Amino acid sequence: MGFSGHLVFARSSRPLLEAAVFDSLDEELKATVRTRESRPGGWQTLQFDSGTWDDADLAALVEWSRAPACVADISDSDLALVTGLNATGERWQAWLNLDIAARLLAEEPEDLEDQLLWLDTPEFHDAVRRKHVELDAEIPTDAEGAVVWATTVGIPVTPQQAVRIEELLRSHETPVEDLFSTLLDELGFPQATEPSAAP
Repeated sequence: MGFSGHLVFARSSRPLLEAAVFDSLDEELKATVRTRESRPGGWQTLQFDSGTWDDADLAALVEWSRAPACVADISDSDLALVTGLNATGERWQAWLNLDIAARLLAEEPEDLEDQLLWLDTPEFHDAVRRKHVELDAEIPTDAEGAVVWATTVGIPVTPQQAVRIEELLRSHETPVEDLFSTLLDELGFPQATEPSAAP
């Protein structure tokens, strides 16, 4: 079994877990939070188990840190939805591992009675192909959103980097935790100074 939970990336001159948004976590839950890696400039990545992060926490974290932040919602180390937010409220989202996202998001027939039986039908595979094409068409916009988000903290992103980000969003590497870290590298954030901790 892979990791399911959230990776939270934000900047702080103090340990990120001291952010006010985490005050509601009791000490037992805080003890389960792991620091995956740190990057120069105060950039930190925290790993939260499922059930300890809420979507509304991202806006609160950006307000507290006064810097862009992003979170990867990870399922079994195979799939992630990354959401970024900057201090002006601009959001972007991107899937990591499009193949699995397409299977998850494929539109089911309204009269579906048994999902397990449907998963092995030509109709299911057609629905997955259609969803994959749809998601793939969104990648340039997703990549552009990520680039704009990174540039709000003064990180310049070259056209070549933007192309590599699109390629990364089309890749199928696992675990997606590593893919998330590579995305931050490609966006031009300082290289991690500590190795990622084991999940």
